[in-house]
This record gives sequence, structure tokens and C-alpha cells, in this order.
Amino acid sequence: MVFVQSYCEANSFISITWVDEGIAPCFYFTLVPTILLSLSFLLGTIHCICYQKYGTQMERKFIPRSCLYGFQQVLHVFLIIQFLGGMIWRATNADELPGYVVLYGCFSILGWAWAMALLRVERRRVLVSDRTRGHSAVLLLFWAVAFCAENLAFVSWYSPQWWWGLENKPQQVQLFLWMMRYISTGLLFFIGLKAPGLPRRPYMLLINEDERDVENGRQVENQSTWKGFWKKVRLLVPYMWPQGNKFLQLLVLFCLGLLGVERAINVFVPIYYKNIVNELTDGSSWHTVAVTVCIYVLLKFMQGGGAGSSGFVSNMRSFFWIRVQQYTNRLVQVNLFGHLHSLSLRWHLSRKTGEVLRSIDRGTASINSLLSYIVFSIFPTIADIIIAIIYFSALFNAWFGLIVFICMTLYLTLTIIITEWRTKYRREMNQMDNTAKSRAVDSLLNFETVKYYNAENYEVGRFEGAILKYQESEYKTQASLALLNQTQNAIIGAGLLAGSLLCAYFVTEGTFLVGDYVLFGTYIIQLYTPLNWFGTYYRMIQTSFIDMENMFQLFEEDQEVKDEVNAGSLLFKLGKVEFENVYFSYTNGLEILRDVSFTVLPGQTVALVGPSGSGKSTIIRLLFRFYDVQGGCVRIDGQDISKVKQTSLRAHIGVVPQDTVLFNDTIRENIRYGRTTANDQEVEEAALAADIHDKIMTFPDGYDTQVGERGLKLSGGEKQRVAIARTILKAPQIILLDEATSALDTQTERNIQASLAKVCANRTTVVVAHRLSTIIAADQILVVNEGRIAEHSEVWVLSLSNQNSLNQHVFSIIHSLIAHQSTIVCSVLFFFT
Repeated sequence: MVFVQSYCEANSFISITWVDEGIAPCFYFTLVPTILLSLSFLLGTIHCICYQKYGTQMERKFIPRSCLYGFQQVLHVFLIIQFLGGMIWRATNADELPGYVVLYGCFSILGWAWAMALLRVERRRVLVSDRTRGHSAVLLLFWAVAFCAENLAFVSWYSPQWWWGLENKPQQVQLFLWMMRYISTGLLFFIGLKAPGLPRRPYMLLINEDERDVENGRQVENQSTWKGFWKKVRLLVPYMWPQGNKFLQLLVLFCLGLLGVERAINVFVPIYYKNIVNELTDGSSWHTVAVTVCIYVLLKFMQGGGAGSSGFVSNMRSFFWIRVQQYTNRLVQVNLFGHLHSLSLRWHLSRKTGEVLRSIDRGTASINSLLSYIVFSIFPTIADIIIAIIYFSALFNAWFGLIVFICMTLYLTLTIIITEWRTKYRREMNQMDNTAKSRAVDSLLNFETVKYYNAENYEVGRFEGAILKYQESEYKTQASLALLNQTQNAIIGAGLLAGSLLCAYFVTEGTFLVGDYVLFGTYIIQLYTPLNWFGTYYRMIQTSFIDMENMFQLFEEDQEVKDEVNAGSLLFKLGKVEFENVYFSYTNGLEILRDVSFTVLPGQTVALVGPSGSGKSTIIRLLFRFYDVQGGCVRIDGQDISKVKQTSLRAHIGVVPQDTVLFNDTIRENIRYGRTTANDQEVEEAALAADIHDKIMTFPDGYDTQVGERGLKLSGGEKQRVAIARTILKAPQIILLDEATSALDTQTERNIQASLAKVCANRTTVVVAHRLSTIIAADQILVVNEGRIAEHSEVWVLSLSNQNSLNQHVFSIIHSLIAHQSTIVCSVLFFFT
């Protein structure tokens, strides 16, 4: 039977802290459970009382389900069983059971049981002033101290009183139990940072249905930058590996090989520096010292001024990576540009040009920096840290490995936590930047309107207000950055001080040589150089993700109008256009077109008239397939246009819009846009047909005249005739005219009407018009009112003596059509005397 004869083992006292090159087990296994139990019971009890007194019981439907939360509970139970089992095993396999073993087991069981109770309280109750996310500081502190306590075992690496030697079965069992504790406490700490099983949003917002919009907005604002990380990575993978380009793929592999060479060089540079110092102090021959110095200088040349600086290998890697980087940049920009052009008219009408351009610029620039930081900075730095811990633990002693490990862990953990905290400021700054730039672009694009209303000072004031808001967000971003830098410097300085003092102590004791101290100092400074930049790398990666968020949103914009998988090309025959029972709405619940049916025979001209907002232009857009109909069908020559490819459909249709927008290029290139393969002679013939050639020749630069942004240097009539020339050059079989002459004077209108008559001859034409002169030559007049075809008039025979009586007569016909809501078939032939 085993008895507890004393608190510590024989010849051991609790007051002794260090023995046999390690921490005394009696001291360690008394201190650790006491601290953990104190944390859990003292702070945990206060925490629990606050939750019980001031908290609110959460409704079950608002508690998120999480497998990780269940895993947290399993780990707590596992640790309790492990402490109990370890105490029982020690009692049954030893002649004497020290008192500290019983205390360690009992205190640990109580502490972890209370921590598990706190975990359950946090899941079920919530404070009024609730956090938006994360566990309480008490639980995080408890898990962090428990994990750090298990790491302290490394300090006793060389002590025979601990289990590292594996000299007998008891030590093997103790090592196994320690490994279980180490893995479990580490998992609990890192899973606790994610806080599974807890609401991500304030509980008061969850239960307030009226504030649902506010809730959703705040969720987006406060969510982590790393949310959807793998989804973002999957979007980037095609750009990281050059598909189909063997040369670039070999360059990627070669650059990764150079990266491995750099890691090896970083290890050997301090070693050879140490060898130089030792050889100089022990009186080695000149030949030996010279060889060592040459090798060291060669390695230093390969490495550069320090790890992460521009050495020969690093410069070679950067040189070969240029082509890969250019490939990635080009592919992203081209794909995004093509995607934007594939989006629907609905999206383009609602977008803000300045904001989109700013998002594209920041997003494409951030992809290059993101790939560079992850592949050539983050991964190499983590590899250097792991190599340093293993190297110092194996060749020096566990103390140095522990110092490096603790410093690295604290540095990386605090860097991530603080950077995540300041993410909201960076996101807010980006939003304010987008707003300021968008406001500036909108104001400059509409400078004529600004001049019309004498609103220059008002626009400047609005822009200044946007800049002030941006600077306020920028201040928060920069101030939080300064706080992060100071924290990082403090950790690095403390680690360097502790390691240098310890190494100097061993040198004075004769355990280490002077070269060992040089090796430690060189290696640590070399390691801290990239580590000091690690925070910057992490911030830049996070910033890149934030900058790419808007670009990813652009990629995620879905195409509203898509070609079917097996869609074929439009087989154009005669140009017969049919609308059959068409229903359409821009937004749900507000129908623009209701049961619209009509037919345009080949070569006919149909005029759409009616009040503004009745749906005339919508009919034009549906025929061009800017949108898909919600009901009914649109056919050309008996083919449903939703079943054919958009490019083939639009190749047969020409459009002359009401408001012609030209590119900021020459008149020649603007006309050539109708058919980009046309030569100069064909361009000039199209201009002659549109009755604008003579006007162009009066300009000093002729066809090379720059039209300015959106064609503002040309008059309305000139722009309209350029648009007609484009359409003539395209030579489509179907013509769509959307108020093509509504904003022109009478003489210009007559000239353009003559040009349009040439374009529309023997072509199927659909005209949207308000002016009677536009619909004189129409074969059919469709009166559109409130989304329906109110009247349908076929024009046959009518003789009138003058234009005024003609206008009055046609006006009376249209007025009658709308007023009486009856089908009238008019026989009209417009004859001018």
C-alpha cells in the first residue's frame, strides 16, 4: 500500500527552485496548479457572479451550433481524466507518493472543472454591454497560462529528475502524459482565439428584428479580414501558377529553389562568423583563417546585408520573378476588365465609376504584393524561426530554444491580435477614400452642371468634407500602427536582452566560447531582422486582403444575362421581329411591360410612341438583350433571342441612341468603332452617307480631330451623325433608333432624318419617338401606355396639303388612340405638296 510520507521526495525541499540543471519538480508542480486554481476560482468566480447578476439568458435559437465548441468541452474533460489517471497511476506504481503529486492532481482537476463551467456560462448567458465576439479575458488568460506552464518543461531538458531522458518506464509514461497536456492546452488556447459557439454579433441586435439592417452592416464592418480566406486563396490560385506556360512554371520552381538556398545560407553565415572568432582567439594558422574568412564573405555576399535584404540570391530571385509577377498582374486585370464588360446594364447603371476604378487599381496592385509577401516573406520567416528553435535547443541548450520560442510566440500572437483589432480602421479608411475619390470624379464629369448652377464652392466644400472624414480614419489607422510597433519593439528587445545575458553568463562560466556568444548575437539579430518586418508583412497581407475585398466583390458580381451552355449563333434570314406576351420588370413588384405583343415584318419600320416612362426604351433594350424577359418571348426570324449567343445577336443589330457618348479619341477612330477592321476609305464613305464628311473636313485636323471626353467638343447634331456613321459602317440588318433626333434643332433634324432614311432603307427598324416628324415614314405606330400596347395603327393612305395640318392630324390620331383605348386602323399616306 502506498502512503504519503512527505510533501517532496527525499533530499528535496519546496524552497529549492533549481536542481540538476532544471526546475525542481516539487516547486514546479506546486506553483503551476496553485496559479491555475487561483485564476479559475478567484477571477472566474467574479466573472461568473457578473454573468449571473448582470447577464441575460440567451434564447437557444441565437446560440450558434459549433463542432469546435463541443471539441473544447471534450478537451476539458480529457484533461480532467488525464490528471486523475496520472495521479492514480503514480499511486499504484510507486512505493512513495509525494504530497505535491496529490496537490497537483487535485488542484488541476478543480481548476479545469471550474474553467469548463465558465465556458458553459459564457455560452448560455450574455451581458447587456456584450462583446461583439470572443471569449472573456479570464478564460483566455487561463488557457494561455496553462499552455505556457507546459512549455516551461523544456527548461528542464537536461535534468535527470524530469522525463526527457526516457531512462525507465515511469519517465516514458510521464512524457506521454505531458504530450497529451501540451497538445490539449495548446489547442484550447488557439481555438479559444476563434471563440466557437459564441455569437459573432451583439445579442441585443440579434433579438431586435427592427434593427436587422444595422446588424448586418455591423457584421460586415467588424468581420475579420481572414473571413473567407480559403475562398480568396482559391480565386488567387489560377494567377499564382502560370497555366500552360512551361517557361514561367520553371521560373516559379527555380525561384522556390533559390528560396531554400537562402534558408541554408542564413544558417551557415553565423556559424562561419563564430568559426572566425574562435580561430582568431585560439591562434589558428593564417591559411585556415583566410579560408574561413573567404567562405564567410562569399556566404555574406550571397545573403546580403542581412536576412531579408538584397543579396545575390535574393536579387536573382527577384529578377526571375519579374516575368511571373507581370503574368499575374496582366491576367488579373484582363480577367477583371472582361468580367466587368460581361455584367448587365442594370449593374453598370448603378455603379460609381470612380469607386470601381479605385477598387481595380488597389486590388490589382495588392495581388502582386500579397503573393510576394506570402511566398517570399511569411513562409521563409516562419521557417527561419523553426530552424532557430531547433538549432539553439540542440547545439546550445533548451533555455535558448525556450527564449526564442516564447519571444516568437508572444510577438506573433500580439501582432495578429492587435492587427486584427485595427482592421476596422483600415477598412473605414478605404471606404472614406473611395467616397472622396468618387465624389471628385462625379463632380469633374459633371462640371458643366456645376458651372450652370454656380456651385463650385459647394463642390469644393463637399470634397473637403470627404477629405476630412478620410483623414480622421487615417489618423486612427496610423495611431494604432504606432502602438503595434512599440509593442513589437518591446518584445524583441526583452528577448534579445534575456538571451544575450544568458549567453554571456555561460561564456564567463567557461561553458561557452567567445565564438558561441558571437554566434548567438549574430543569429538572433539576423533572425530579428525579418521578424521585425514580420508585423509589416502581416499588416501588408491583411491590407492587401482588405484592398482586394472590393475587387473580389466585383468578381462575385453575377452576370444577369448569360448565354445558355449550348447556345448557337443567330441564323438571320429576313429580319422579322416578334414580341409575344412579354412581361418585364426592373425590380420585383413593379412591372414595366405587361403582356406586350407585336410583330415587325422584314423591312418594315415600327414607331413606338407614348408618354415618358411607359416602357418604350425598355422594348429596345429587351430586343438588344440588355435584359432577359420574365415572361413571354422575343424572336427574330422565329428564333428565341434568349437561346442564341449575345455576340451573334448584337452583330445583326445597330443602335442610334438619344444621347451619343463618344470615346476621347479622334473622329476617325470613333466612327471606325462601328467596325474596327474598316479601313480609312470605308470610314469616310460612312461619314459621307451620314452627311458629316463635309463638316469634318472644315476642322483643322479633319478626321484626326480629338472629340474630347464623352465627345464634348462636338455639338449634339455632330455627335448624332457620328453615331449614325458608326451604324452605317456596321451595316446591321436591324436598326434601333431611341429618340435619335429629340434634342436637335429643325434643320439638323431634317439632315439627320435624311441620313437615317439611307440607313434604314430595306432594313427592319424600330423607332422610339416623341416628335411627329420622326414617325411620318413609319409602317406601324404602336402607342405604349403603362406598359401595354394601348393602340396599334397601320399607316396606309392620307393626303394633306401642308406640314402643319399633317402634324395636327397625326396628333389628333394619336390623341384619339390614347383617349378612346380602341383599336383603330388608319389608312394613311403622307403626301407633301
